Amino acid sequence: MGKLLLAFAIWLQFCNYFAINVNAFAPSGWMKGHATFYGGSDASGTMGGACGYGNLYSTGYGTRTAALSTALFNDGASCGECYRIMCDFQTDSRWCIRGRSVTITATNFCPPNFALPNNNGGWCNPPLQHFDMAQPAWEKIGIYRGGIVPVLFQKVPCKKHGGVRFTINGRSYFELVLITNVAGAGSIQSVSIKGSKTGWLAMSRNWGANWQSNAYLNGQSLSFKVTTTDGQTRFFTDIVPANWGFGQTFQSPSSPPQFFLFLDVGRDSTVLALDCALKREGEDQAIP
Repeated sequence: MGKLLLAFAIWLQFCNYFAINVNAFAPSGWMKGHATFYGGSDASGTMGGACGYGNLYSTGYGTRTAALSTALFNDGASCGECYRIMCDFQTDSRWCIRGRSVTITATNFCPPNFALPNNNGGWCNPPLQHFDMAQPAWEKIGIYRGGIVPVLFQKVPCKKHGGVRFTINGRSYFELVLITNVAGAGSIQSVSIKGSKTGWLAMSRNWGANWQSNAYLNGQSLSFKVTTTDGQTRFFTDIVPANWGFGQTFQSPSSPPQFFLFLDVGRDSTVLALDCALKREGEDQAIP
């Protein structure tokens, strides 16, 4: 009985540690900006984009996305970040929908237009904090005819369905890895890759959410070490099997962790499996 209680105590320590780390990213304060929309009523015009996510339907980002202005995009380092946006009804009661907010993922870049003034067409010019939102997302908070509305926004933890996805493109001696569906901070600070015959190798950001390695890794199982912009580091050990090919995508598990404790109870030893039963980031996407 005493050993069972000890096992339960160890399990609680594991679960508490996991919960603290999973929920480490906290929402930012509220800031002011503006928002327009693009891409059509079905958001089909938002596909692709400067983050490299491709078809936003199939990669899980859907229609609640936005292109960020220069001040927010950070040369692609903000790709994957999530923002809760609400229309500033006190500033513009005509075109804002009162009391509504929507959470979007940054998937694209809104380039500046220096031929137009910042307050008349140059909405994405520095230093403006601007969101060019997919039309279906924008219409959650604004009235179509308004075109542009003042907004309040905050950076929030991303909630994604399923695990982190790694798509390997490129060629031999040039692995270009697209990393998508990242929960928590959403955006990535650094990535390392490890083949089954190598040590850890630092990757560099090629563009958007694409990270490159110039090592020869063909025929090796691959592991990744991903550090998000909130400082959290996650290891994805042997997530890619040795028989991988260019163009393939591999996804990490998304189920809660299960800890196995070996209990020596004298004559009969046993293995006890304990589940933390926590709701992990990304298992449920609830948008206001």
